[in-house]
Amino acid sequence: MKSVRLRLLLLALLPLSFLMPLLLTLAMARWNADYDAVLIAKVESDLRIAEQYLGHLQTGSAERLRSIANSTEFQQALNKGPAEVQAHLQALRGALQLDFLEYLTPADLASPLGRWPVIQAATQGQRDSQIDIFTANDLAIAAPHLVDQARIPLIETEAAAPTSRQVEDRGMVLHTAAPVVTLGHHGVLRGGRLLNRNLDFIDTLNALVYLGGPAEQNRQGTATLFLEDTRISTNVRLFEEVRALGTRVSAVVRNQVLKEGLTWLDRAFVVNDWYISGYLPLTDSFGARVGMLYVGFLEAPYSAAKREAYWTIVAVFLTVVVLSAPLFLWLAKGIFSPLERMSLTMKRVERGDLTARNGTTRRQDEIGQVAGHLDSLLDQIQERDQRLRDWAGELNERVDQRTVELRAANLKLEETFKQLVMSEKLASIGEITAGVAHEINNPVAVIQGNVDVMRMALGPATQQVETELDLIDNQVMRIGAIVGKLLQFARPSEFGTFEESLYLAPLVSDCLVLVDHVISQQEIRVDKRFDLGSQPVPPVRIDPGELQQVVINLILNATQAMQGAGTLLLSLEAADRDGRRGALLTVADSGCGIEEDKLSAVFNPFYTTKLGEGTGLGLSISQTLIQRAGGIISVRNRKSGGAAFSIWLPCAEEQSEQAATTAAQ
Repeated sequence: MKSVRLRLLLLALLPLSFLMPLLLTLAMARWNADYDAVLIAKVESDLRIAEQYLGHLQTGSAERLRSIANSTEFQQALNKGPAEVQAHLQALRGALQLDFLEYLTPADLASPLGRWPVIQAATQGQRDSQIDIFTANDLAIAAPHLVDQARIPLIETEAAAPTSRQVEDRGMVLHTAAPVVTLGHHGVLRGGRLLNRNLDFIDTLNALVYLGGPAEQNRQGTATLFLEDTRISTNVRLFEEVRALGTRVSAVVRNQVLKEGLTWLDRAFVVNDWYISGYLPLTDSFGARVGMLYVGFLEAPYSAAKREAYWTIVAVFLTVVVLSAPLFLWLAKGIFSPLERMSLTMKRVERGDLTARNGTTRRQDEIGQVAGHLDSLLDQIQERDQRLRDWAGELNERVDQRTVELRAANLKLEETFKQLVMSEKLASIGEITAGVAHEINNPVAVIQGNVDVMRMALGPATQQVETELDLIDNQVMRIGAIVGKLLQFARPSEFGTFEESLYLAPLVSDCLVLVDHVISQQEIRVDKRFDLGSQPVPPVRIDPGELQQVVINLILNATQAMQGAGTLLLSLEAADRDGRRGALLTVADSGCGIEEDKLSAVFNPFYTTKLGEGTGLGLSISQTLIQRAGGIISVRNRKSGGAAFSIWLPCAEEQSEQAATTAAQ
């Protein structure tokens, strides 16, 4: 009885104490991965917006310079002389937000200024705008006031690559040039915008990415422009009111972005905190990687939200455990308590107390019936014992004559006792089967309830996954049907079948969807050949759940036989058998096949080739279900290798006519 108690407790508590925490852990791990993937996708989108903004500045700058070069006012200034040209360009420089704007004559183009690719493109008649790195001398030539603006002292930064430099005096310039071709004048119009300490540029970029609407206001976003690995323009704070100019990026980011030319999309430590970050390499007009464009947002709020969600789930789970465990224990006690009482009654009878009884019970289930039958048998035994006692004197006188009768009575008593034991075993099996079906119904109800909650919570958004939700509903109904089969095994007189007319092709396709997680993990190709032959495949009449169970069992057996790689062939055609129309479904694999001397044994109960893994009941049950529907299931080895299982089912119309004829007779 201790063994029965232990098993019942395990059946009651194992799903709650082990399976549910395991599923919860797996679900939380998957959710965490998806959550992180969403953050990375978001920062990638932000980085693309920043890249597009920088490209828009380049395109706009080149287009504005071309417009000036082609303007009538500029041509008039050219005709008046260099002083007028310089005054005209000086007046336009502020409106164009340029730090320098100048006209280069052919003599200037022959100087070192002509080495820049953007100027070379302009001499060939093309406008161009690129990011270029100007040395301190280049800045002094273009605009002396830019030298101090570009100069940024380097700040020692944790995890940055070692360097002996103390100051960054180079400038990152948005370098633009447009051709000037007018009557009597050929040159290049050149302009530039220094990005070092250009806070308007970086703040505009940050506002464009992270202040786009109410959904962005909770994200603490930052943006930075790097010259190589040094921050030359940023809204990242070193202190509360001090921007982190001169700090440097970590060595690992520098190697991936600047050396390997890859985009960084991951969490990274930025100055003094962890950010979900995106780094994009920037190249100059010579094609060299000279800097990086960065956007990112604080990781801390999202980490806090994840922790809060984790603890909420854990608290809910513990609450469910505290509330559910007593209920499960009470239900289990309702099963093993009557069994213990019957065991005690039998022990008293064994000690000679024939008056021991289980007594009246309010249970109307199989255990209550067994208890009543046991009391009835004990009444008979006590009555017979009393009769034997009354006959003791007479038996002493008629020992010789009644010896045979006494032996027969003893044999009958032993047979009765054996029947009692067998009845108890059968009742116990039926009760356990009903109990297992009851325990299955609980998680099935939870699954169905959660699907309904998903539909209510997601609303119209469920249209994207409506097919998957419908499949879950169908499989919950299938589980209910299987539970019904278990109850039918326990109480067969209370249940019936649910046959209907159906076409095999949609059902087989649904089965492939259900086992796709098994097939997709292996190198198995599915070859569907439906509607073979000239005749359409007729509908058949069978319980859809039972046929789905058979097809899924055959597909899973085929995938296991191919051991990870092969071709799964599913063919469907109309076929006649013994003058009756029907449909023939074949499930074939390219595995090793079945030994010829064992082909006739595969449908035997408990026969299996997967020792320690299968029960050997799958094909036996499948054969029973198909035969009950009036069909035939058979197996053969293919010449090309592998086994092929064929299911023939009669046409639904002929099956209905045959059933009507049988009923009439």
